[in-house]
Amino acid sequence: MNLASLQEAISAAIPETECLIYGARRFTWAQYNDRTRRLGEFMRQNGLGLHRERDGLGNWQSGQDHVALYMYNGNEYLESLMAAFKCRATAINVNYRYQGDELVYLLNNSGARAIIYHARFAAMLEGLRDQLPEIELWIQVDDGNGVPLLDGAVDYEAALAACPPAPMDPDCSDDDLFIIYTGGTTGLPKGVLWRQTDIFFALIAQTPVGTTEAQTVDDVRRRVAGGRLGKAMPLAPMMHASGTCMALGAMFRGSAIVIQETVDRFDAREIVQTFERERITQATLIGDAFAVPLLAEMDRGDYDLSPMSMINSGGAILSPGNKARLQGHMPAMLLVDAVGSSEAGRMAMNLSRGGKTESSVDFDMDVNARLVSEDRTRILQPGDDDIGWVAQAEPVALGYLNDREKTENSFPIIDGKRYAIPGDRARMNPGGGYHFLGRDSITINSGGEKIFAEEVEAALKTLPGILDAQVVGLPDEIWGQKVVAIVSKSGDVALGPEQVRDHCKTLIADYKAPKNVIFVDELYRAPNGKADYEWARGVAADASGQVG
Repeated sequence: MNLASLQEAISAAIPETECLIYGARRFTWAQYNDRTRRLGEFMRQNGLGLHRERDGLGNWQSGQDHVALYMYNGNEYLESLMAAFKCRATAINVNYRYQGDELVYLLNNSGARAIIYHARFAAMLEGLRDQLPEIELWIQVDDGNGVPLLDGAVDYEAALAACPPAPMDPDCSDDDLFIIYTGGTTGLPKGVLWRQTDIFFALIAQTPVGTTEAQTVDDVRRRVAGGRLGKAMPLAPMMHASGTCMALGAMFRGSAIVIQETVDRFDAREIVQTFERERITQATLIGDAFAVPLLAEMDRGDYDLSPMSMINSGGAILSPGNKARLQGHMPAMLLVDAVGSSEAGRMAMNLSRGGKTESSVDFDMDVNARLVSEDRTRILQPGDDDIGWVAQAEPVALGYLNDREKTENSFPIIDGKRYAIPGDRARMNPGGGYHFLGRDSITINSGGEKIFAEEVEAALKTLPGILDAQVVGLPDEIWGQKVVAIVSKSGDVALGPEQVRDHCKTLIADYKAPKNVIFVDELYRAPNGKADYEWARGVAADASGQVG
């Protein structure tokens, strides 16, 4: 399943159907195909493409040129991604919050030879150009800010106009790469290498492994005939896998992708208004970080959200109370709460419908997901009480770009099968499925006991009045580390540290309850809604000695 080939086949099947809507700009599938072909040809004419097929390469190696995408959401993001695939190069997602050294690190680590960037980032890049010697092609997207072109850069629309809509490279392959740069919860950014066919089934598609291109296109035709194409909004930034893969998943079912006009911040009112105006049928949230402001706007207004048939959430906890509130506004909506990673794809999910809400920490495992023992040598079985690693069998990512050691450690062979183990911990539930504990890299060791930050966060969020929570460990002379909670709450709710601690002790072991509770107006989160634990540790450290 090559993604560029699939996109071309769908474009041929439904050329005049809407494909992309971004503010006042609306593109049909034929127009999207034309623009991606032109940009792909421009890349090809500038020497970008594939230099070595996957045969003979290690799982940590790439034989393709890399094009860095340094942009907010917009039609140009999805066009650039597909254009790179069409000339057998591949794209690199760049976190637009990175600055200075961290931006230089990512661009040099990725080996990017080209960069496509919004004009508002031109000044940042200008100051770093002498540290980016491998980047040869600079393409600047006009974002309405009146920023002039960097010296030697090419205007995005001029690049398209300069080239014919040449057909995609006929040698495009299932083995061509899709690369996701992820910082995880700690450490430097890492490039996760996927074969396109593997990421299609593991993170993008809503169809079984082995579904062919022809079957996928036939399904799109049936959806057109039945008036069931719908419209989807990827609310997460496309610089993160959740945003891009949700958009591609909906596109490959023939749905139009709608992007809100304000993309440099989360504007809940504009998003909910767009839900209603465009009659959105599917959206993706990143847990409570997105749900809370959206629910506040839904509560304020009188919106008709009846077309919404599905909301997907992942990447952060979506608490049961907020699940119930979302279903109250959209009673017919199926709510899909998923656990996944950039290395393994979807590993587990739970489904809520018709007012029934499910736990935020208990999930049904994917058919290929397993729990693996602490030493990563055996698969845990029902009845085992051990806390294990969540592992996913193929299709999974190949490995980490230019990092053989980490690739071999994170993708072990167990009982003859290759697994991805991204670092999440869980234990088996007696009735099946698993109880999710959280990412091992943010565990807290207190008095010799391992405490999973996300397990404590889930308990905190069940207390009425708490809007958001992050949990970290701070050094402690007695315990080694102590649990500290940073919490935001509703302004009309009176809560004190003791109430918060007592509530946690009714749900989790006493030793896991926070020793200190810090109240803040708002928690800082990354644009994709994920917790920033470095920020949380800083807040906890600054407040030490002054909290309850």
